[in-house]
Amino acid sequence: MSDPRPASPEGPRVRRTRSGITRLRQVRSHRRRHLPLWVELPLLLLVAFCAAVLLRTFVVQSFDIPSGSMENTLRVGDRVIVNKLVYSMREPQRGEVAVFRGTERWASEMTIEPSTGLLTDIGRVLGDLVGIAAPNEKDLIKRVIAVGGDTVECCDEEGRVTVNGVALDESDYVYDDAPLEADPTANDCRARRFGPVQVPMGQVFVMGDHRGNSKDSRCQGFVPIANFIGRAVYVAWPQDHWTSLPIPPVFDTIPDPVSAFGPAPPDPTAVAIAPVVAWFLRDRRDHFFTVGAR
Repeated sequence: MSDPRPASPEGPRVRRTRSGITRLRQVRSHRRRHLPLWVELPLLLLVAFCAAVLLRTFVVQSFDIPSGSMENTLRVGDRVIVNKLVYSMREPQRGEVAVFRGTERWASEMTIEPSTGLLTDIGRVLGDLVGIAAPNEKDLIKRVIAVGGDTVECCDEEGRVTVNGVALDESDYVYDDAPLEADPTANDCRARRFGPVQVPMGQVFVMGDHRGNSKDSRCQGFVPIANFIGRAVYVAWPQDHWTSLPIPPVFDTIPDPVSAFGPAPPDPTAVAIAPVVAWFLRDRRDHFFTVGAR
């Protein structure tokens, strides 16, 4: 049975008023959570700067080409994108264009301009943090020719570099090759002939594509894998030189050192534990058949 008493005319009005007051308080509370622009803008800039530093440190970085040692693949002033993550997961591969830190034996390929003041030094530090500054004087870029265990030399009858006995047709990327008649004993990287040399494990043999104007592993030695910064994957600037940097197909024909020069010697540890493993497996097999017969 319904309540015969009429509803108070003030009831719904009061409820609507309370509801409106609640919503008004929520809106005001939401508005109070917004920061002033003069606080929010510096915070956004700080977050963006930290993200750029993390990206530059661990993932990707741009790199200015400081010299003509990689012409015409890379020209002076080109800016390339370097994948810094790839060499934390695997070692450099033949044919890749890679950025690395030269050892003490390696000469710089660029001239560092002297400091002109405090603001210049601060600009260089900040630019280096976000990856837009000029490269370090020991940061170099070359093409990986041979890796640990490979035997590399020049030249065959046609004046070509060979890796593990296979001659490389480098006509697609080598520019202004070094002269054949230059003295290889001068050790100044002006000669095309060198080797044969076997690359130690954990080391890499690199050369510039502009062989007539490149100081590389021919005269400055191998590069430790730990010194590699990343693989150059794309030319991002200037606009008329946009291009990727793939591995030339000729490097697919190079056999591994084992298949090129016979099987590797057996691992002494594996030889020592082989009888133990065989005895364990035979014992497990006899136990299985004995249990099954019961």
